[in-house]
Amino acid sequence: MNPSTGNELSRAAPSFSLCGTYIHALNIDELTNVVASVIHRSEKRVFGNHNLHSLYLYYTDERMREFYDRIANYVHVDGMSIVALARLGGVPICREHRVTYVDWIDVLMRRAHQDGWRVFHLGSKPGVAERGAAILRQRYPSLNIETMHGYFAAMSGSVDNVEVLTSIRRFRPNLLLVGMSMPRQEHWVLENLEQIDANAILMSGAAMDYIAGAVRTPPRWAGRCGLEWLFRLCHEPKRLWRRYLFEPWVVGWMAFTSHRATHSERRPTVRLESRQAQGDD
Repeated sequence: MNPSTGNELSRAAPSFSLCGTYIHALNIDELTNVVASVIHRSEKRVFGNHNLHSLYLYYTDERMREFYDRIANYVHVDGMSIVALARLGGVPICREHRVTYVDWIDVLMRRAHQDGWRVFHLGSKPGVAERGAAILRQRYPSLNIETMHGYFAAMSGSVDNVEVLTSIRRFRPNLLLVGMSMPRQEHWVLENLEQIDANAILMSGAAMDYIAGAVRTPPRWAGRCGLEWLFRLCHEPKRLWRRYLFEPWVVGWMAFTSHRATHSERRPTVRLESRQAQGDD
């Protein structure tokens, strides 16, 4: 598991080393309950996820490594490719541990509706997030959700960034969904974590775009079979060809070299802990 860099350890949640980083073995219900526990305890925690694209960025982007190594408290599996890599490495991760936001967003919003969580979504194009929020309010009439689009100058100290942080601070969300795609969403949280006033901070990617219908939702059978990438590639080839046709080769090589470097460790070490973020309220 990655260095804690001063973070204390708490909360039972099995995590495993994989390809030089780490993942938590949590299914959709367990992950939702962890979020609920964080909110109930008024804690501040960051939830990341790993798929092949994030592993590629972890190897090639210094700030992404810092995000996962320093501030991500829980990292769930987002992709059958990670399940396959884990099995090849002897890590006890199974299909049920794959939790994508296409499947998770409705579960989270239902729980937010039932438990009265305040939800803030940051991301998507102007108008898209609000359209998605309107759909969610129809499904869950008592859902308390606010949105801001992700097209702003995200540099620390910029007028736009100060306005975003002020809006979040004013709303004081229990659940903050940061949906600005990788690696921008992770970079933003890394650079602004101390100023973010929220309990559970989730890297939600295109979750709201799917709800709003701005991006076509892959058939769920394709996700279960590990073919969701092919559906997305066919619909957005110009944007995604590099992600799905080039990056896996880099990740495969890095995974191979990582495995060779640790070949003497035949079984992964289980950590029955997760980490707290620095500077708890």
